[in-house]
Amino acid sequence: MPMFVVNLLLICFSITCLVILVRLFLHRTALIYVVRKWAEWVEDRVHLHQHFTVPELNGSTQQENQFYRRVSLYVNSLVTLEDSDFTNLFSGKKPNDIVLSPDYGQVIRDDFLGARVSWVYKIDKTEKRSLVLRIKRKDKRRILKPYLQHIHAISDDIEQRSKELRIHNNSNGKWKSVPFDHPATFDSLVMDSDLKTKIRCELETFLKSKQYYHKLGRVWKRSYLLYGPSGTGKSSFIAAVANLLNYDVYNVNLSQIVDDADLNSLLLKTSCKSLIVVEDLEKSRARITSSGLMNFMDGLLNFHDERIMIFTVNNKDGIDSALLRPGRIDVHIFFPMCDFNSFKSLASNYLGVKEHKLFPQVEEIFQSGATMSPAEISELMLVNRSSPSRALKSVISALQSNGRNTSSTKVVPRFSDSVASSPAQSSMTEDGGGAVWKETMPKEFRKLYGLLRLKSCRSKSGSVVDPDSEMIQR
Repeated sequence: MPMFVVNLLLICFSITCLVILVRLFLHRTALIYVVRKWAEWVEDRVHLHQHFTVPELNGSTQQENQFYRRVSLYVNSLVTLEDSDFTNLFSGKKPNDIVLSPDYGQVIRDDFLGARVSWVYKIDKTEKRSLVLRIKRKDKRRILKPYLQHIHAISDDIEQRSKELRIHNNSNGKWKSVPFDHPATFDSLVMDSDLKTKIRCELETFLKSKQYYHKLGRVWKRSYLLYGPSGTGKSSFIAAVANLLNYDVYNVNLSQIVDDADLNSLLLKTSCKSLIVVEDLEKSRARITSSGLMNFMDGLLNFHDERIMIFTVNNKDGIDSALLRPGRIDVHIFFPMCDFNSFKSLASNYLGVKEHKLFPQVEEIFQSGATMSPAEISELMLVNRSSPSRALKSVISALQSNGRNTSSTKVVPRFSDSVASSPAQSSMTEDGGGAVWKETMPKEFRKLYGLLRLKSCRSKSGSVVDPDSEMIQR
């Protein structure tokens, strides 16, 4: 027999053996499945069970049974539903969400505290739906009450995670809301990684601390003070917290507050599981007394649980210390101007760059004392995102210009102070600088200033000063 025929037969034999082994394995797993189902059937027949029906509608009023909604959410979240023989797929409330739901008559098993229970979807001849809980009679007294509490807790969490977030703003003593879809997350925050991890863990612990707070006799709330210059990420932090906790945001606009009573009335209209934000706390003293603000911060007039209160200031030194005491403000978080580490995080987020040949030059400029806010640097990167090199060069140029402006301010401090509040100077600072301050002043003022400097220098030392030049000629 030719050799190639022998090889062909060997290959065919090997394939046949492989197919037989696969079939035996599949048959074995199928047998295991059948045996397991049979064992469960026998166990169900041996033990006595008790059944509890949760109807979709209340019997007398025919209104929706809220507990049915909770149980439905819970059952649809069970892992065993994915292993069921028949599972319906529905679109969820959020885009691209797919919701699993069992078919009617299908049994969904669950385990709780070592006991096995099951749920069955049923529909009667009148099209009324219900969920039936089957539990072993010997386990009922031990697990029924904690199991129902467990369903409440899990369904609350599912509902909270799936709801549409909204941001509420006050106007004329009322809250007006719009959808809140800010994309900020803790992963995208430009913040010290250890601090970010610590805050995130604290917030997640807060969500699980209801019983602990109530045991202490305290309202279940937490308060934060964010302080630092504008553009350092305080607003992004607030959005990231809202997205992490899935909390609605109540943004208190102090300019719309009439007096203490108006502020307290707004607090009464907020809901639990919310983020109450007061930005620019230092501006509150115009219309609101210290006692009114302290009552608001303490939540004395509103006993809603599970809320986070966040206050922001540019500089906390001017805030009454009574407002910042522990219990009123639990955590103080400083948001600094951008340093080199923050710059690298921004470059990674905005440009997808973790290392670059221009990084040493940027680090050297930061070490020289030049700085900008993260918002200013991120805007430069955003505009030049198509070219990382161009983006980094624009940041370098802005930092260098900012450093020169800082040096210029030290040379003529009085004049710099006098123009710092002018609109021209303010917009120059927000844009990152780059123009000498004289170029922002009207031509007549520049001439007048030049004449004054010329006269002053001649009277003191006989020097000649060109008002449009930085050079001093002797």
